[in-house]
Amino acid sequence: MQGPPPATPTTSTPDGAARPQMSSSELAQFNTDLAIDRTLMAADRSLMAWVRTALSMISFGFTIYKILEGFREQGGTVTASHVPRDMGLFLTGLGTVAMLMGVLEYGYRIKKLREAKDFRMFQPSFVMALIMAVTGLCAFLGISFRVL
Repeated sequence: MQGPPPATPTTSTPDGAARPQMSSSELAQFNTDLAIDRTLMAADRSLMAWVRTALSMISFGFTIYKILEGFREQGGTVTASHVPRDMGLFLTGLGTVAMLMGVLEYGYRIKKLREAKDFRMFQPSFVMALIMAVTGLCAFLGISFRVL
């Protein structure tokens, strides 16, 4: 007849739950995994800040273009006929470049993090950033060729 299994050393957490005690190498790996997860979340937050900035510039450029173009078409006074187009191109181009810079920076960070831990490349924030980059490029080309 066997006796009870040997007890695994446990530690208690602040909430009173018992957790098995880890070896020092297991604890180091656990802490490393948590640090990588935090860094990934920080990279996602930074990319979303780039998305917000780019979205603001692209939408403001497109809005300025449409409003000034509308004034010009209704006989309003705009200093020159190319001003609405130039303002729209400048802001949408700047927003698109900002979005591409954010995507490149994010890609660099993810590449470095994937050396330490395997996870999917296409995070939701990355997909949203790619959509925003394509949208900005379409708005820029639409204003350039007066399609919009």
